[in-house]
Amino acid sequence: MYPGAVITTGYSMNPQRSGYYDRVQHAPSDRKQSDERLKLEIKVAHIRTRETYGTRRLQTELEDNGIIVGRDRLARLRKELRLHCKQKRKFRATTNSDHNLPVTPNLLNQNFTPTAPNQVWVADITYVATREGWLYLAGVKDVYTCEIVGYAMGERMTKELTGKALFMALRSQRPPAGLIHHTDRGSQYCAYDYRVIQEQSGLKTSMSRKGNCYDNAPMESFWGTLKNESLSHYRFKSRDEAISVIREYIEIFYNRHQGKISSDGCLKKEQMVVSAIASTPHQMSEPIPDSVFAAVLTRVASAIADRVAVTMATVEVASSWADLRDRQLH
Repeated sequence: MYPGAVITTGYSMNPQRSGYYDRVQHAPSDRKQSDERLKLEIKVAHIRTRETYGTRRLQTELEDNGIIVGRDRLARLRKELRLHCKQKRKFRATTNSDHNLPVTPNLLNQNFTPTAPNQVWVADITYVATREGWLYLAGVKDVYTCEIVGYAMGERMTKELTGKALFMALRSQRPPAGLIHHTDRGSQYCAYDYRVIQEQSGLKTSMSRKGNCYDNAPMESFWGTLKNESLSHYRFKSRDEAISVIREYIEIFYNRHQGKISSDGCLKKEQMVVSAIASTPHQMSEPIPDSVFAAVLTRVASAIADRVAVTMATVEVASSWADLRDRQLH
């Protein structure tokens, strides 16, 4: 090689202007970087909500955690992440309306638009499969807040089961007289014991038309949500295991989960109650005073106990009401 010779490699030591602009043009845009950050938040929210929220409900969940994102953008990012909701299975009806017990007219006629809490409750029974056998779940739902205000579980579908769920709702909510309590025509809801509880508590009874599940749509909607978001993804070994999962879902996730918006469009309870107070304060009824509620408990327990054919399960529930009365009076 001669001194001073220049070796050509085909590369320039100084970058061309076109190469610089090429790199600048291919750098991630602010929008792209923002999308990547949002994707992380969406993944976290998707896991936090048990992979059960669609775009609308996930948007509310994100907003309640300080993350504002448009519906279309969120739908696009969910698609890019390949996030899908868990799908529910179909379940058959449980209650039997073929009986000779008295029924009451349908007071709601599918008008599920109360203006405040404790104006309309709906109730129903469903079942869950376990290796030990069926577990039956009776629930009571406030149509305005969409909260499950009462529930009970057992291995038999009886009037005592539905009665315990209603007792829980009465104890937790202390509703005013005149509340409409809507059920289907199942024998458990037409039974004497159950009717006594409603009458002594000042509830107006309402029942669906025979074979029309749409007349009790809010409760059917909750059963679908419960099974879609939780139960259909388990294979329970025992009833106790199922009870634990159901109780945790209702009390921790469904009723209290921050940013909750149900699949039928119900906002979380705090927002609904605040809205009711702000818009229609004259329609907000006062809860039953302790003294009046204690008297109701006494009348219900006495009316049920007067029956000759009263069951031990009903006596146990009546006794628990008497204990509650004693604690309130002292």
